[in-house]
Amino acid sequence: MLRRLEEPNPMNIWIDLDNSPHVPFFVPIIRELERRGYGIALTARDAFQVCELANLHGLKYKRVGHHYGKHRALKAYGLCVRTAELFPTAWSVKPDIAVSHGSRSQLLTAAIMGIPSIVILDYEFAKLLVFSSQTWVMAPEVIPNSSIHHNQGRVLTYPGIKEDVYVAGFKPDPSIQGQLGLGDKVVVTVRPPANEAHYHNPASDELFHAAIEFIGAIPNTMIVLLPRNSTQDASARKTWPALFSAGKMIVPEHAHDGLNLIWHSDLVISGGGTMNREAAALGVPVYSIFRGRIGAVDRHLADTGRLVLIESPNDVRTKIIPAARPRTAGPAQSAGNALMAVVDNIVKVVELKC
Repeated sequence: MLRRLEEPNPMNIWIDLDNSPHVPFFVPIIRELERRGYGIALTARDAFQVCELANLHGLKYKRVGHHYGKHRALKAYGLCVRTAELFPTAWSVKPDIAVSHGSRSQLLTAAIMGIPSIVILDYEFAKLLVFSSQTWVMAPEVIPNSSIHHNQGRVLTYPGIKEDVYVAGFKPDPSIQGQLGLGDKVVVTVRPPANEAHYHNPASDELFHAAIEFIGAIPNTMIVLLPRNSTQDASARKTWPALFSAGKMIVPEHAHDGLNLIWHSDLVISGGGTMNREAAALGVPVYSIFRGRIGAVDRHLADTGRLVLIESPNDVRTKIIPAARPRTAGPAQSAGNALMAVVDNIVKVVELKC
């Protein structure tokens, strides 16, 4: 189902949810845009628990496309297929602007149909495919504009980091402790590297393996593993059957609120940027095993002591501290400046079209 406001307000914004981190990011943006009277049309790709998370947040969307694998030829084929699949939706919705956090298929669809678009990014080394001169790029202020290869007159910025947009409204739910059986263990949430991404470095897999071996050998620890797909799940169960059988490592059966899981963890180890930055935004100790090119956001978090970069198996043993952390009722609340800046930028572009 697509949500759209009727007349007298004709302005309609199409948002495409292409990957799992995009769901919590866009939830408060959607609510604020609707509060301001804009119509919202949502599409979601059936990949990486996107639809499950959208359901968890009560979003109304149209499911379009899926993941086609890690090989470049399959990625290119998948891009073309999903672009074609998005055409009927875009044609029926007739959006005034298309917005995503890096959805290549939406960008291509919008370019072909002449729809102005905004692509939001928080990693300057991503392969950004801008197909139209009507595209705007939005990024955190910490990323230098000079590193964004686009018309500088169409570059928008916002304060803080992407995760600040939705962490501002987070409220912990302790029921997750019983749902996952966390008990009084030192809870370590682990996210494997994105081994199907174009930027994947095999060194991240070595660090992931070293981290599981290290944490798994420590008494009174519990690993909550968040595989990206069924292949990673099956591989982990085959590699560490003793940890699973002993209950020292679990994979949640259903999607959970990522922020809530992080908050109820003692530390986080992740090969992906979003979970690392979510933990940093919540003030939870976090260790990055990502070995691709380090972007400006993660470099900033590391320089300010909010993120520890793990660069070798020796770092796993010497830098990661598997200890219980002091708990409070909830994280320090920010003023929500990042959220309002993102929404203001979207509205600015919509109004320019008018």
